[in-house]
Amino acid sequence: MIGRLNHVAIAVSDIDAATAVYRDTLGGTVSDKVPQPDHGVTTVFVELPNTKIELLEPLGEGSPIQNFLDRNPTGGIHHLCYEVDDIIAARDHLKAEGARVLGNGDPKIGAHGKRVLFLHPKDFCGTLVELEEA
Repeated sequence: MIGRLNHVAIAVSDIDAATAVYRDTLGGTVSDKVPQPDHGVTTVFVELPNTKIELLEPLGEGSPIQNFLDRNPTGGIHHLCYEVDDIIAARDHLKAEGARVLGNGDPKIGAHGKRVLFLHPKDFCGTLVELEEA
């Protein structure tokens, strides 16, 4: 059901400093910062030959990333994003298998302009999983 790894998301408290590490120290190609108010984050994507790194900084009050950073002040891996061909079929299959979809279960539009869902980390070996429709 799952396809390729779309990205690994890393929560950071200072997206400019993190971008500099990936661009200047590691030599990565990075995108511009993009506020994602519907998700409470600002994002920067680092392009890799086989996937992407998504840097996430809290945006606004109640950002879910802020809660993560409160528990992990130096930041860290926040979630893994896998592609699926049909997000509704994937959701229905996963729910039938007992997996919990976060939120109301309806896909939202993600940072790439595609439909996404998040799955409860307790159902996936302690890892928050994002599914993105390919």
